[in-house]
Amino acid sequence: MSQNTSAIMNQNLTTVHTGLDIAKASLQLDLQSKSCDLSNTPPGHHQLVKRLATVPNVHVVCEATGGYERAVVAALHAAAIPVSVINPARVRQFARASGELAKTDPIDAAMLTAFGQAFAPKPTPPRSTVEIKMAALIARRAQLLELHVAERQRADNCVDPALRKLFTTWLSQMEKQIAKVEALIEALLAEQSTLANQVQRLDEITGVGRITAVTVLATIPELGQLNRRQAAALAGLCPYNRDSGQWAGKRCISGGRSEVRRALYMAALSASRSNPVLKPFYQRLIAAGKPGKVALTAVMRKLIVLMNHLLKNPNFTLAH
Repeated sequence: MSQNTSAIMNQNLTTVHTGLDIAKASLQLDLQSKSCDLSNTPPGHHQLVKRLATVPNVHVVCEATGGYERAVVAALHAAAIPVSVINPARVRQFARASGELAKTDPIDAAMLTAFGQAFAPKPTPPRSTVEIKMAALIARRAQLLELHVAERQRADNCVDPALRKLFTTWLSQMEKQIAKVEALIEALLAEQSTLANQVQRLDEITGVGRITAVTVLATIPELGQLNRRQAAALAGLCPYNRDSGQWAGKRCISGGRSEVRRALYMAALSASRSNPVLKPFYQRLIAAGKPGKVALTAVMRKLIVLMNHLLKNPNFTLAH
């Protein structure tokens, strides 16, 4: 093989990272140092895919934007174009470290391109229709529960009888909505035997309820394909050192997916009182002088690691 042919092949294999800044109604593409405005609509997604198709080995880098990215990411996955959805905090810190303090859509898109070139992030795998629907149902249930708690507190502080009657009606409506969402969750599980079996597997853990199991699976669909540290890190339960020279700081958890931690917190409370393995573990930590929250966090970490192990090893039997 000639040197020229080898050089051409290596050039063809080079990944071209391109930044895509996503807003509610618009997309800002930074492709090979050229900026382009597109709409965040199906026609805009079609134009985006058409532009990217002209560039070999293109890899899109974008941020999670609270849901505005879902449709365009789905369009990129459908077109078999690799895309990495990055935590916005990482990109912002990268921009500051690069000395870029200004923030506009073209600048953000260029920073995403530079981020991709610097770190070569792995592509975000596409999510199935079932995973997307289950995640939406779990998110809606969490929203309704949060709203119900807030409205219940307001009702308790309300002294006007007429207003209290309105609160009673409103709270009753929310409870019905929560029940309907939970019914939709059960209906989806009834249609998906694999997912239902995974939920049943996690529900075997003392302290873990059915809704907790569904929440964890909807939020971390990768569970069962990870190692121990990866599972803890995705849940934001991996403690990180904070040491410098002779100074040793407290190890703290950071990052991860907050929805999982909220679900695991209640499960950890229950497991610390009733689980035959985790209850003694929790009590040993308390006896050693660990604060209650630290001990509960350790139980949460044990739970997510155990969940990952159960899904990875179907023949593993829990001790009761």
